[in-house]
Amino acid sequence: MSIRNGILAIDEGTTGTRAAWVAGDGTVGGLHYERLTVSAPRPRVVEQDPAEILRKTIEAVQHAVADARREGVAIVGCAIATQRATTVLWDTATGEPLTPAIVWQDTRHADELAAIAPEWDARLIPAVGRPVGVRSPYLTAMRLIETDARVRQAHQRGTLGFGTVDTWLLWNLVQGRPLLTTATNATSCGAYVIAEHRYETDYLDALGFPRELLPALRDDQDDFGITDPALLGIEVPVWAVLGDQHAGMLGLGALEPGDAMCVHGTGSFVDLNLGSSTPANPGRYEGTLSLVAWRAQQRSRFTVETFTAATGSAIDWLCGTLGWFDDARAISAAAASASARRQVRFLPAMTGVRMPVVEPGVRSALTGFDFSTTKADVAAAVLEGIAHSMAWSLEADAEVAGVDVASVLVGGGLSLSDPLLQMQADLTQVPQRRLRTTDVASIRGAAFLAGSGSVWPDMEAATATLVQEAVFEPAIDRAERDERVGVWRERVNEEVRRVRETTVTENDEES
Repeated sequence: MSIRNGILAIDEGTTGTRAAWVAGDGTVGGLHYERLTVSAPRPRVVEQDPAEILRKTIEAVQHAVADARREGVAIVGCAIATQRATTVLWDTATGEPLTPAIVWQDTRHADELAAIAPEWDARLIPAVGRPVGVRSPYLTAMRLIETDARVRQAHQRGTLGFGTVDTWLLWNLVQGRPLLTTATNATSCGAYVIAEHRYETDYLDALGFPRELLPALRDDQDDFGITDPALLGIEVPVWAVLGDQHAGMLGLGALEPGDAMCVHGTGSFVDLNLGSSTPANPGRYEGTLSLVAWRAQQRSRFTVETFTAATGSAIDWLCGTLGWFDDARAISAAAASASARRQVRFLPAMTGVRMPVVEPGVRSALTGFDFSTTKADVAAAVLEGIAHSMAWSLEADAEVAGVDVASVLVGGGLSLSDPLLQMQADLTQVPQRRLRTTDVASIRGAAFLAGSGSVWPDMEAATATLVQEAVFEPAIDRAERDERVGVWRERVNEEVRRVRETTVTENDEES
């Protein structure tokens, strides 16, 4: 058996963690998936168990490593892609998590953050790329230090570890226990100056966050140390650590300015590559964020991103909790037979909306059904609601970036749905391009970045291994598209107005 070099890639998402090896020809093998538990014990609260994240990541890696040995793939390096802005606090003396991980969808501190937004938004938007927003790992950690005895005691002893999931995994999986984070993870946390690769320490001071807890900043492609063979069964250098959406961008080949990508995972993320330029119109939409796309060799590329926080997770809820469908494939299959004249509409807002404004108080809605409504109509409405959100996100990205979009590269599990991608093409009036095995885009992207310069000469050579599977062209004209979009967006605007009017009334009554 001939030996091929490959990269071990970890893709630690919100609802599941995966590991696989990626060979020089772009082949992804040994893919193993472990489902993760996400709990929402009360409104605005979304949590996970850091120990489960670590344990299941290790299990996935061990399966991938064993497969690489069977297939004659020599693992020469490791890459890690992770969910972003999820807060983990642990005791560095024992390695024990001190609280549940506070997931990036969590908005428990949204009201407190809204109170300081008037003071800070004007400063943060041009520098950090985003307003104060509805969640902050730093404020979350600070409030836990104040209210949780175990966290406070660890801080007093000097053994409190803080970071996002990338920091948590590196500390556990790499020899020497480094406390590090990377540009694409820090950029999502709301206190990272994107053009200068540093923390916005004045803002952190205003939040009361202890600077000594900050993980050291690194490029996404860097030398992060050597994996612990006792845990992973392999001793190789970690060469790339990045946010999962950024890995998806690389894995879809969206390398050039003007390239757009949409990755459907727990949420649906739409990114537009700006190259070395920052956005032309930052702050035009509160929910459209300026980020580092990836950083290597001390050079940052930038992106504009708008997302819908709960799309894949909403489908999981429809299937698992309500039991309306067996799985996402069943929804897609049913949608293909829906009535063309259906009036059912779905607003995917399990944790609020981000367009046209960020409003966590808005809730999901399924409306317009009567006795003639079928299960297929509901399935199509669910997919169309996701497509509407994606289309609004892409439009906002283009406005903020100041560039036109010619086509969209799609990835993630839901990108396997032909009805969804046709809806996206219709509602954006832009072709949607799906690559072969697009559901492993983030795995490939993380591996491409880690192996660029070793397994592949450069990123262009790595992405040259990608193969296009299908293109979905718009099938309706602009006038019909505008009518559909107008009706759906007015429904969203109505919900935003209703929530805000209710909030004003309640505040008046309290006062």
